[in-house]
Amino acid sequence: MFTFVPSGVCSKRIEFEIKDGNLSRVAFEGGCPGNLEGISRLVEGLPVDDVITRLQGITCGKKATSCPDQLSRALGEWKRGTLMKAAS
Repeated sequence: MFTFVPSGVCSKRIEFEIKDGNLSRVAFEGGCPGNLEGISRLVEGLPVDDVITRLQGITCGKKATSCPDQLSRALGEWKRGTLMKAAS
């Protein structure tokens, strides 16, 4: 399980798991519950690279980012090895 603290959005934390290069679980804390649960269900099981490509650059209203964009950034950090696994 990895934890990412987003910035510039309503959600306060994004947790996710990756198995064999695919996103296997995504949970957002805070934000718009229905939309974020929907996004989580849509991306679970997809390859990390596909999720990044689909979500990067999405904005929310006048914000320069969004919860989906923040998820893509979290996954990018995971790919670069700069995101540490959450303590158990």
